[in-house]
Amino acid sequence: MRSWSGPASSPKVGTRPTKSRRPSGGGGHDLYLTGTGEVGLMGFHKDEILDADDLPKCYTTVSTCFRREAGAAGKDTAGVYRIHQFDKVEQVVICKADEAESRAWHQKMIGFVETVLQRLELPYRLLQCCSGDLGPKNADMIDLECWMPGRYGGGEDSDGSREQTNRRPTGAYGETHSASRLYDYQCRRLNLRYRDHETGKPVFCHSLNNTVLACPRFLIPVMEMYQNEDGSITVPTALRPYMGGAERIG
Repeated sequence: MRSWSGPASSPKVGTRPTKSRRPSGGGGHDLYLTGTGEVGLMGFHKDEILDADDLPKCYTTVSTCFRREAGAAGKDTAGVYRIHQFDKVEQVVICKADEAESRAWHQKMIGFVETVLQRLELPYRLLQCCSGDLGPKNADMIDLECWMPGRYGGGEDSDGSREQTNRRPTGAYGETHSASRLYDYQCRRLNLRYRDHETGKPVFCHSLNNTVLACPRFLIPVMEMYQNEDGSITVPTALRPYMGGAERIG
C-alpha cells in the first residue's frame, strides 16, 4: 500500500494528513503522507455502487504511516512509543448499513487483536473510549492497551509519562491497538454505496477499521515482558517458528 494520497482522499476518510510536496517532472503535486492505511483502502471504492451480495468487503494492508504527533505536547517522545514514522497492519471492513452487523464486525475485529495478544501471552486490557475522546468520524472506539513494565507513572491508571515521577518506572498500560466503528461517516464523504435488494435504491455503506499491529510500538511490551535479568530476551513461543526456532536473543 502506498504511503501517500491525493487531497481528495484523506479528508473524506476523516484523517488529518501531513501536507508534503512530491516533485514530479518539472513541478510538484499536492500530496499527503498518510497516517493510516485505511485512507488507501477506503479509496478503492470511492464513487461506487456495490452489489449487496458482495458485502462485506474485508481488506488488510501493511503500510508505512506518518504522524506529526503535534497534539502530544512532547509526551512519550523518548524511546519508540511515539514516533513520526512507523509500519502498521490495518484492517478495514465495508458492510451494509445495519447497526447489528456493524457491531458484530467490531467485536470480531477486536477478537483478531485479542488472539494475537493471547498467543503472545501479553497482559492487556480493553478500554471503552468515551464520547469526549472520539473524533468526529467515530461512532465507537475500543482501545487495547498492553502492560509495559518500563513505563513511568506507578499505576495501571497512569498515562505512563516520564514527567509524572522521578522514581524508577513501575509499569503502566500503554495503547497498542484500536478498533473503530464509523457507521456511514466515511462512506457518505466517499459516495460509497450499495444497492438494497428490497428497495432497489442505493444506500450508504458502513465502515470499520482496526489496528492489528503497529511497529515498533508493539515491540515495547514484547521485549519488556520477555526480557531476562542478563538483558537477553526470551522469544515468545508463538514467534519461534518465524525466528528459525530461536528461543533466546542476546
